Amino acid sequence: MYSLNLPTYEAKIRKNSNGLEIFDPLRRKYIALTPEEWVRQHFVNYLINYKNYPASLMANEAGIKLNSLTRRCDTVVYNNQLVPLMIIEYKESKVQITQNVFDQVVRYNTVLKVPYIVVSNGISHYCCRMNYEDQSFEYLTDIPEYQSLR
Repeated sequence: MYSLNLPTYEAKIRKNSNGLEIFDPLRRKYIALTPEEWVRQHFVNYLINYKNYPASLMANEAGIKLNSLTRRCDTVVYNNQLVPLMIIEYKESKVQITQNVFDQVVRYNTVLKVPYIVVSNGISHYCCRMNYEDQSFEYLTDIPEYQSLR
């Protein structure tokens, strides 16, 4: 597809009657290859292979109930007790990361209350550590290693 500001990898891509599909190792199936899915799969690969995130503690398209509506978080990372630690929201690389994008993931976080929120369009990546005690957040300069998440 196109270059991202993430390590490249040998994605499993196939063509069917509806177009191209990419294999999602977390969902264990092929998914329509959209520009956003391209970003998701590269970011997940980065987390697993470069930041030591266990694939078994990650979920793509994780469903949540927000008020009376069902919503899907792009990726959620959990600890060993399956408590959510991080929500990741992806946009295709042409989409700028704006306040509206952050507002979307913050709405999801009203349900999950994770300590880390990440937004990426494959080119720019933003990571915030939440502090619920004093109702603040801090932007981090890098995506943390899995072992340092708390």
